[in-house]
Amino acid sequence: MDTSGAPAPSPDTTRTGTADRRARHGVRDGRPSRAEVRDQSTPVGDTGRRGVGSARASRRRRTLLLLLALTAVTSAAALVLGLLSWAPDPPAPARPLTVAEAERLAAMRVTNLRDLRAGVRVTAGEGAARTELVGWVDWSRSLLYLDVGGPGAGADRGLVQSAGPVLVVRPDPTAVPTPAAPPLVPPTDRWRLRHLTPGTRLASVLDLLLGLAADRPDPIPTAGDARWIAQEVVAAGTLDVLQGSLAAATPTAASTTAQASTAAQASTEAAASTGAGTPAAGRDAARYWLDRDGRLHKLVTRLPGVGPLTVLLDRIDRPTLHPVDALGGRPGLPRALTEAEQRRWNALPARLRGQGGATLTLVAPVDVEVNLRGAGWLGWSARTAYVAVADLGVPDRRTLLHRDAAGLSRTDVPADAGGGGTAETPGRPPFPVPAGTWRTTRSARDDLDLLVDAAVAAADPAARRGTPVRVREDLADGRTVDVVEFRGGAARLRYWIDRDGLLRRVELLTGPGAWAQLDLSPAVVPRLPPPPRAAGRPRGTR
Repeated sequence: MDTSGAPAPSPDTTRTGTADRRARHGVRDGRPSRAEVRDQSTPVGDTGRRGVGSARASRRRRTLLLLLALTAVTSAAALVLGLLSWAPDPPAPARPLTVAEAERLAAMRVTNLRDLRAGVRVTAGEGAARTELVGWVDWSRSLLYLDVGGPGAGADRGLVQSAGPVLVVRPDPTAVPTPAAPPLVPPTDRWRLRHLTPGTRLASVLDLLLGLAADRPDPIPTAGDARWIAQEVVAAGTLDVLQGSLAAATPTAASTTAQASTAAQASTEAAASTGAGTPAAGRDAARYWLDRDGRLHKLVTRLPGVGPLTVLLDRIDRPTLHPVDALGGRPGLPRALTEAEQRRWNALPARLRGQGGATLTLVAPVDVEVNLRGAGWLGWSARTAYVAVADLGVPDRRTLLHRDAAGLSRTDVPADAGGGGTAETPGRPPFPVPAGTWRTTRSARDDLDLLVDAAVAAADPAARRGTPVRVREDLADGRTVDVVEFRGGAARLRYWIDRDGLLRRVELLTGPGAWAQLDLSPAVVPRLPPPPRAAGRPRGTR
C-alpha cells in the first residue's frame, strides 16, 4: 500500500509509459525489433567472414563455367576433326554367288508367281524420252493394269490393261505428265482394242513385266554367269543386289518378236553400258534386288529400243484386279445352273417374245484396229434389228445394219445421215430407212453380224444349243444378273439374265480374244421396215 498520499497511477497510464519505454529501446509489443535480432544473432566479426565466403563462391563459379566452356570447345573441335578425317568402310568387293544366293535367283520368277501379284512402278528411257508406268501386275492371271505417263509417253498416255494375248487401252492425251496409280475399279467407257508394234517401248516393257513370273525355276547360274554386287538396307529389310542374266519373257499381245535375239541384244547393251570387268560382263543384263525369301523388289537393266529401265515392285500394295468388260470382266467360278436359274433360262425365249423389244447399245472390239460402237433397236416379236454402227478409226462414217427374216443387210453413209452423234456414242439410225446400196447376206459374215444375230435369236428356243454354265453374278444397270455362258454353234456367247428373267446383255468372244457387248433396255420399239433391196439381187452376196 502506498502511504505517500500520491494518487495511484491508472492502468491506462501505466500501459502508456511502458509502451513509450519499449519504443525508445526498439521493442514493439513485447517483440524485439529486426535490428535487435540482427545484433543478437550476429556475433562480432561474422560480417567480415561472410563477405570473404561470398567472394570465394563467386570465384568457384567463374572457374567452373570456364572449365565447361573449355570442354565444349574441345569437344566441338574433336568432332569437326573427326568428321573431316572420317571415311566410310569400303564396300565389300563383288564376288561369285553362294549356293543359297544362286538358288534364290533361280527361283525368283517362281516366287513371283507364288505371290500372285504386286504393285509396280516402271521408269523406261531417260530425259525427254522417259516413259513412266504405275499400277499392278497379276502374274497368276497374266493381267496388267497400268497408268502410262511421263514426257515420252506420247500416244501411249492413258490406261492400259492386258490379259494374256489381248491388250486394251483407254487413251487420255490430256492427262498430266506424271502418272498415278489407276482407279482400282476401272472406268467402263472409251476402252479399245490395240495392237502394239513388236519392239516398241511399251511392248517391250509389258513383255518384261509379265516375264518376271514362271511356273518352274530357271537354271541355277554358275560362278561365271552371276555375281553378288552389294547389300542394301531398305524399309522392306536387307536386300542383296545380284547381277545376272535377264530372264527371257514370254511374248504377249504386245510383242511377238523372237525373245532370244532380244535378250541377246539386251545383254550386249547392258555390258556395253556398264563396262563390267567381271567374268560375266559379256552376259549380264540385269541387277536384281532380292530379299531373304527370294522376292524381287527392284530390277535395273537395259532393253533394246528402250534404254535404261528400272522396275520397282511393291509387295504390300497388291489388290485383286478387275479386268474391264472387253477382257471378260471379273473372274468367276463356273458351275451348273441351279433349279431357279434353269427355270429362268428355259423361260427366256417366251419372256422375250412377250416383252416385245428393247433399245440397244453396242461396244465391239472386233479386230486389233477395228473398235465399233453402235445404237439402235431390237424387236423379238418380229425378229428384227436396226443399228447404226461407228468405227472409232473412221469417225465421219456410219454403217447401218438391218436384220430381218430375209437376212442381214448393210450400207455405209456419212455420219450425219446415219444418226449423227460421235464415234464413241453414235445416235440411233434414221427413219425412214434410207435408200442406198444395201449389201445383203443370209448368214452372219463377221463378229458384228454374229452379235446382233445372237441377240435376236435369244427369243428362239431352237437357236440355243449347248449346255449353259453360270459364270458369275454381276450387275447390269443396277440390277443383279446371272452371267450364263454357252456355245451357239461356233460362237461363244454370254447372256446376262436378271432375276425377273429379262435379258440385259449379250456378249460374244470375238476373233482377237476380246469380248463384245450388246446392252439391252426394255422399250417400245417402232416398226422396223426392211431396207430397199435391189431387185433380182441374189441373197448371200456381199
